[in-house]
Amino acid sequence: MKIQLGRTGLFVNRDGLGALPIQRASMAEAERILNKALDGGIDFFDTARAYSDSEEKIGKSIASRRASFVLATKTGARTAEDFFHDLETSLSLLHTDYIDIYQFHNPNYVPLPDDGTFMYEAMLQARAQGKIRFISITNHRLHLARQAVESALYDTVQFPLNYLSSAQEIDFARFCADKSIAFIAMKALSGGLITDIGTARTFLAQIPGVVPIWGIQRESELDALFKAQQAGDTVTAEQQGRIDHDRAELSGVFCRGCGYCAPCPSGIVINMCARMSLLLRRAPSQNFLGQTWRAEMEKIPNCKHCNICKSRCPYNLDIPSLLQANYQDYKQFSELLF
Repeated sequence: MKIQLGRTGLFVNRDGLGALPIQRASMAEAERILNKALDGGIDFFDTARAYSDSEEKIGKSIASRRASFVLATKTGARTAEDFFHDLETSLSLLHTDYIDIYQFHNPNYVPLPDDGTFMYEAMLQARAQGKIRFISITNHRLHLARQAVESALYDTVQFPLNYLSSAQEIDFARFCADKSIAFIAMKALSGGLITDIGTARTFLAQIPGVVPIWGIQRESELDALFKAQQAGDTVTAEQQGRIDHDRAELSGVFCRGCGYCAPCPSGIVINMCARMSLLLRRAPSQNFLGQTWRAEMEKIPNCKHCNICKSRCPYNLDIPSLLQANYQDYKQFSELLF
């Protein structure tokens, strides 16, 4: 099924592919996954300059099929000079002359004309040069994402959305549709806390204008998406039951795994360790009880309580307290099993 990306006039498959996890696949695996996705009808790919070799893998794997897909990438630049350096690097690695949707990557403000940063002016210049087609922004902060939409200066917005999202966040997606601004949904599986892609997909299908980008690093995950597509877009009674159960279990304070708290001065992998209690119970626990993750969890007592992570968290979580709670639970969980 095709969907129009807001006012852009671009039509894409309602399911996009988020290429952040592709950086963890080998070049051969990435090439196989990306081409299989295209062959299966997925024609919207989202990546970022910050995703290590993700852009390179897309460029080497499917650049020869460039006319067949819509491409989005991001810049985390904070100066116009760095903006154009990122843009030229992305174009080179992606083996393309243009990027369809160029996004400011989770800035702590909304770039606007004449704000003194020259960032929005850089977007306009890049568009005039034909190197980008549409101007966009990603964010995890609802008030900033809404400000971007209200400015009417952004063609698309990328924001976390899934069936664990708050009513305000879901209302924001509908607000975007009313404004003809395309809503690109990241974190459609809430960073791995949602384990049923079929239920996640059908829930998002009920919200007009939403295009989820599914983070895929294994061929089996792509196959699961194709299977979910075949099941249709109607939420079944069984799926609604799962949604209700997960909302009850995951209500309250929890880490979404976005990773904007990093790096930690003590080397703690915060975006995994701060939600370990949930991961132990919602994924095969043996994945997290081995020597590797045990060693990572043992770093938590070394937390310096510098609160740098807390200041960076877009969800205003008390991360040091969350880490300690997860550490204590991890020890108890391990003791019960061993």
